[in-house]
Amino acid sequence: MKTKILLIGIDGLILDRAIDSGSAPTLASLKAEGFYAPLLVDPPTWSGPIWSTILTGTVNNQHGVKDNRFHGHNLLFFPDLLSQAYYQDQTTTTFAAAGWPPLVDPRGLGPIIHERSEQQLTYMHRVIVRDGETYGYKAIDAEINTAAVFAVEKFGHDVNFVYFCGADEAGHLHGVLEEPYFTAIARIDGYLARLEAAVTRRAEQRDEQWLIVVTTDHGHVDEGGHGGDSDQERASFLIAVGRGRPNPDWDIDQRPENIVKLLLSERQ
Repeated sequence: MKTKILLIGIDGLILDRAIDSGSAPTLASLKAEGFYAPLLVDPPTWSGPIWSTILTGTVNNQHGVKDNRFHGHNLLFFPDLLSQAYYQDQTTTTFAAAGWPPLVDPRGLGPIIHERSEQQLTYMHRVIVRDGETYGYKAIDAEINTAAVFAVEKFGHDVNFVYFCGADEAGHLHGVLEEPYFTAIARIDGYLARLEAAVTRRAEQRDEQWLIVVTTDHGHVDEGGHGGDSDQERASFLIAVGRGRPNPDWDIDQRPENIVKLLLSERQ
């Protein structure tokens, strides 16, 4: 039986502050229970290049994403995790849900997650596209979570990517020392709890093997904002917890561009 993957991206999350504040009990529990490795992302610490690295397994001078404008990118030639899993085994079903358009919207700047319209027509690939930049991530993250929980419970796709951006939005607006940042983290931790519960139920009731994986793209300076090369801006992490299977036995010395390879290896 192949392991099903649920990769959850939480944009702009400073893990230690999230846990130490008490705002993220689900995240703290997953970190304590599962595999954990700190990551250091390469500057510039913008979402575009870092999510491109995390989701394609390539570095900046390969995927060509230099900032959040995506000018001159090479993403067409570097398939994302979901696409690579499908090309590896064309019985693989995939699902993506995100409110930042460059991740998933084919009409926008990317997308990093390939559209694969032919697979969408045959229900092998499902993509939920929302626009948190226009409507705000408090509302859009909630929609993404509802769709993702439903997808886990009803379909149980083989490889999934779900993205939340409310913490990053709050960090930009209020900094990462103020209450709104931790309120946003708590809200996303609740979404994480719902997803974890849905995966756990499915693994138990259907005798499936799942791997829940959580990461972020960057941190923030204290006053809010990122893009530089400070340790706090470059700090990321990798958490992986098995349901219906053991936790992965990965080397703790990891790089963001290794994540795709690690997750595909769990599908062998």
